[in-house]
Amino acid sequence: MQVIINGHQIDLGDSWRTYTTEKLTDIAQKYFPNALDATVKVSRSGDLLKSEITVHPVQGAVISSEGKAGDAYASIDEALGKMNRQLNKYKNKLVGHKYSTVEMVDMSVIDAEEDKEEAGEAPVIIAEMQTELPICTVATAVMRMDLSGQNALLFRNTAHGGLNMVYRRADGNIGWVDPKNK
Repeated sequence: MQVIINGHQIDLGDSWRTYTTEKLTDIAQKYFPNALDATVKVSRSGDLLKSEITVHPVQGAVISSEGKAGDAYASIDEALGKMNRQLNKYKNKLVGHKYSTVEMVDMSVIDAEEDKEEAGEAPVIIAEMQTELPICTVATAVMRMDLSGQNALLFRNTAHGGLNMVYRRADGNIGWVDPKNK
């Protein structure tokens, strides 16, 4: 498994990088022997250091965790502990679902600030990109949204082939959008 470590305006040192790489590799391979890759980002958050970990255990799945503490080792240990619990919790669900089923779609990202500055009525398209659109059930979409730490997920529903969206509501519950085609 490839591990990429980025320190934002922080010198992490070789011993910390080695420690993090070994611990993260051990945790990921414990649950997913063929995990694809992992990224660790460390930055300052006030007086604390914030460690963010993102792991791609299988094709199409993303699991994220973060930790904050006064020093780099405590921060990464907290994030690794959370990652360990998440990988353990979702191992059976991830293995039992078909995460390799995705379709590529073109998406446009629109910047609202740029839109306000534009005098015309049509929104300004700031960036265009291709992204994976998972083909899954509603329950799997909710699980993927939770694993990735996102607030919303657009997917193609396996029940009818239409586009659906699940999102986290302000009250903490999950919303599901299933448009009716007439």
